[in-house]
Parts: sequence; structure tokens; C-alpha cells
Amino acid sequence: MKPWLESTLRELNLTGTMDRPDGFTRLGYSEEEVEAIEAFKKAAENLGLTAYQDQAGNAFARWEGKVDTVVMTGSHLDTVENGGGYDGVAGVLCGLGAVKQLKEGGYQPHHTIEVSCFASEESARFGVSTIGSKSVAGILDYSIEDVTDRHGVSIKEAVEGVGLEWNSLHQAEREDIKSFIELHIEQGTQIEDNGADVGIVRGVACPIRLKVHVEGMAGHTGTTPMGKRQDALVAASPLISFVSNEALALSNASSKPIVATVSTLEVKPNVMNVIPGTVEVGIDIRSVDDELKRRMAAMIKEKCALIEREFNGKIQVDTLVDNTSILLDEELTSRVEQAGKSLGYKTFKMDSGAGHDVMNMAVKCPSALLFIPCEKGISHHPREHSSLEDLSIGVNILAQMLRQEAGE
Repeated sequence: MKPWLESTLRELNLTGTMDRPDGFTRLGYSEEEVEAIEAFKKAAENLGLTAYQDQAGNAFARWEGKVDTVVMTGSHLDTVENGGGYDGVAGVLCGLGAVKQLKEGGYQPHHTIEVSCFASEESARFGVSTIGSKSVAGILDYSIEDVTDRHGVSIKEAVEGVGLEWNSLHQAEREDIKSFIELHIEQGTQIEDNGADVGIVRGVACPIRLKVHVEGMAGHTGTTPMGKRQDALVAASPLISFVSNEALALSNASSKPIVATVSTLEVKPNVMNVIPGTVEVGIDIRSVDDELKRRMAAMIKEKCALIEREFNGKIQVDTLVDNTSILLDEELTSRVEQAGKSLGYKTFKMDSGAGHDVMNMAVKCPSALLFIPCEKGISHHPREHSSLEDLSIGVNILAQMLRQEAGE
């Protein structure tokens, strides 16, 4: 299995080596993501599976059972810019690996098994995540069609640019899925810190994402007096420390943690001798406690209103995402935990601070999330890495679960 995992990992990443100093860039609904999905379909067909895509660009590898209700596992192949080759890929790879193991063992499923490769999971391109799985779950907000990337390309334009029809995405919704199990790298060190082999996830801290638009007045840096400036970057800058300090204080005072990050900053015109005229600030807020998230968002909006009164310009705060956090199916999660223990692995119960496709699938069907370790918790970075041993553990647990869920 390990040689197959190693070679297929490279194939899914469209690379001859995982040692890539600049990492991987496969943004949602880009040609690079399309190429990776084609590699997934080829790998699936090599295992004797039927590969197909839906109206949202999601790809599936189908192992036909005696009945059409589907037991599904999988993740995504898109990445952040200059990201790692395991985030998302591990779940797709281990799903295919689990099917390979079952096939080689002579297993015949009763329920149909599918390995999913969801489109545009990362928010790196548009600030909106999990577009593909939201389509499958029937919860995509179609008002996002005009949200643009940094090059001015809208989500609708990107979708249609890879040969899909925006107005057909709703047709991707599914009603035939019995259960969904996602495997993902942890993107942290809790498994390692607790001496465990795998993490059993109870809930997902879905995000609130804000975009703060600060509008001032561009001007010449050498000729505009300091007292007559409307510097948008100066107005926006207090938000950076405010978000960090207030999130820390709120987290320390609460029973459940909260994190908040000023994670993007776009300054225009971004020219050395021009005063910044507009600034867009992206803020990401996460906690499994939805009340904490919304309290933090309200504090940020109040701070922006205060800055606007002091600043001779305009500040607008838009909410890009406000998703309630997801508690995963207790019964299915318990079975995943027992599967791990039955195979001799040490499990650790935890929550996920990162959002994943499973949070959308949980709206549609019983869903569970399994974490494998990633070295030193490094993720969204070229040095992201999970060992072949950890990937093999993931394959073994997924195979055990698919066998149980799909029946004899």
C-alpha cells in the first residue's frame, strides 16, 4: 500500500516530487484544480471505479453496490497559494486507498461507495470556502456570484471559465447519501501533543469572515501635508492589534476558545509615492461557540464605527460568511473511534478549528471527521507533511468504516 500511496500522492499533486520549495497553487475553479481532478479521475479508473463530475465541478469515484444509497468518503484537491500537498489531498488519497484495500480483499459492497473530490474547498481565491460541497448539500448562497478574486474575476466567471454553468450548480444537490466520512490532516499538534495516532473530531468551528473596506483619498506622499491627509492605511491599522488583543481577552475569559485573525490586507494603489487611498482588510473569526464568534464580530464593527468617526473617510464592513458551527453525528463519530481502537490505534477526541467539507455534508447526512497527524502542525505551507505511516493508518480506518457502513 505504501508505494501506491507515495506514487498516487505525487500524481494527485501533478508533480514528480513532493519536495517543492514553492509548494502547490491550485486555486478553486482554476485550470490547475481541473488538472488535479483529472488526475483523480484517472487514479479512480485505474482501480476499476467509475469516475464522473457533477454540475458544480465535484468529481466522484463510484464503486457500484447492490443498492444505490451511497456511503461516501473524500475531501478536496484545491490548495491555498503556495500551499502544501496534503491538505485535502490526504482525504482523497486515503479514500481511494481504502477502496483499493477492500477490493484487494475481495469485499463486495451492499451500499454503493463513492470517493468524493469536492471543488473549491479553500477560501484562498474568493474568501468564500467549500463551494462544491455546499452545492452537494443544497446550502450554497447563490448571491455570492459577484464576489471577485484579487484579479477581479467573479465566482460566476471562474465557474463558467472551467466549462460549468453557474445557474446549474443547484443540480449538484444530492439526496442519496447514507453517510459521509472525511479524513484530513490535523493542521495542528493536538494529536502529537497527546501521544495519539489519530484525532476523532466532535465539532467544527465554522468561521465568520468580515471584509472591511476603508476609503480615504490617494495623494502625493511628498506634497500632501500631514494634517490634510486621508490615509486609508493609517485608519485601518488599529484593527490589526484590536482584533488580536480582543480575541485573546475574550478567549481567556470564556470556557471555549476563540481565535480571530486579520489575515488579508489589500492596499491601493500600493505605490511608493502615493498615499493609500483604499484598504480592504479580511478578518477570520472562529470558535465552536457561535455566540462568542458573533460577539467578536460585533466588537469589530463597533471599533470600525469608532475609527470612521475619527477618520475623515468612510468604512464599510461586509459579512462574507457567517456559518453556525457544526457538531458532527455522535453515533457515526463513535463508530469511527471504535474502528480506530479495534485496529490498535490510540485515538484522541477533539474539535476542529478549521472548516472542512464535512461541515456542509453534516447538514445532509450523518457525517464524521477523522484527523491524521501533520508534522509539527505545519499546514498551508510548502513544508506541510504527513508520513506514509500516518496515511496508511488513515487508509486502514477508512476501509474498516466503509466495510461497516456499506455492509456485506
